[in-house]
Amino acid sequence: MIDKTVPDVVSAVAGIPNGATVLIGGFGRAGQPVELIDALIASGADDLTIVNNNAGNGDVGLAALLATGRVRKIVCSFPRQHDSWVFDDLYRSGRIELELVPQGNLAERIRAAGAGIGAFFSPTGVGTVLAEGREHRVIDGREYVLEYPIRADVALISALRADRWGNLVYRETARNFGPIMATAARTTIVQVDEVVPLGQIDPETIATPGIFVDRVVAVGARPWVKDGTFVGGVDLEGRPLHAEETR
Repeated sequence: MIDKTVPDVVSAVAGIPNGATVLIGGFGRAGQPVELIDALIASGADDLTIVNNNAGNGDVGLAALLATGRVRKIVCSFPRQHDSWVFDDLYRSGRIELELVPQGNLAERIRAAGAGIGAFFSPTGVGTVLAEGREHRVIDGREYVLEYPIRADVALISALRADRWGNLVYRETARNFGPIMATAARTTIVQVDEVVPLGQIDPETIATPGIFVDRVVAVGARPWVKDGTFVGGVDLEGRPLHAEETR
């Protein structure tokens, strides 16, 4: 019987080695697998290379991982914003390496890894410092730069719902990098709000087939919060939550 569920986040991240390259889903805080990141922090894994769209917000999630000093390098497209003080301090003091990748190239490099593409030419970055030292080619009169896939040892992603086979559906923009990251890692670990019985997910809504998923852990439904104020949510049975139930 295929059952990819694990009992808790500690079990989910077990075995991630020092020196691993880890894809972490999320666009800012949308779709960031915070519980899995916390478990990775607790695991003590060191000398990590992290691939994410951003470089952390505030002091939680990815920023908390960076703050441990156990991330050697981050590959991202948008490292700095008003609340990226953890990354800023690490970078300015020379304690973290940054590989800056234009957002479209970042997505395509991850997708290429999952699709088995050896490399591809992109016009993005041509004429900038990001293209220095890379192979260039003129195709149909336009200059392109060669980009290589980003493959990883592990992907940590967040989805809305899964079954025990690992089929995934996402909630709106929380989907972002999840589907392509799931295909580009040797081991894909997913946190979900709930695990449902087989057959309860409409096959037409599955964004990530279970063949790309190795471990699934349910972390429970989280409330929807806007500007620090509770605005709604549901429990695992789909019943509405009230503000006092989320404290």
